[in-house]
Amino acid sequence: MAAENEAFNISRRICPSWLEDESERRETEPYVYAQTVTGRASGNPGHAKNSWLTGTASRTFLSVSQAILGVQPDFDGLRVRPCLPDELMEYTVRQRFRGAEYVIHVRRTGTWSMTAGGLAVEGNLIPAASTGTRVNVEVTV
Repeated sequence: MAAENEAFNISRRICPSWLEDESERRETEPYVYAQTVTGRASGNPGHAKNSWLTGTASRTFLSVSQAILGVQPDFDGLRVRPCLPDELMEYTVRQRFRGAEYVIHVRRTGTWSMTAGGLAVEGNLIPAASTGTRVNVEVTV
């Protein structure tokens, strides 16, 4: 399996909304991450504990936004390096970064290109914009 598909598959397997059919067994809210889930060797496999006492939600947000969707803060601006699974053809991300708003639209086409504010960008780094500005970014991968 390609790395792109594997990253999305792992993310999906731990996401509470994809595990809705197991919420009765887990005995936790179906929309939050749990700190622990008991394994097969326990007396109650699949049971989740401490659903509101974990940093998993924030860490998962970073993993999805920065690794799969590929929007990563950098000293000089925002890097865009999507890791798209086969089933994801396009998406849009709104990202606030250093007081500016970036609207990043990514489409799968088979060729790499990126524009920011209508200007071609070399590589994958969108230079940091001035505070209060909005930058429309178009990316094709």
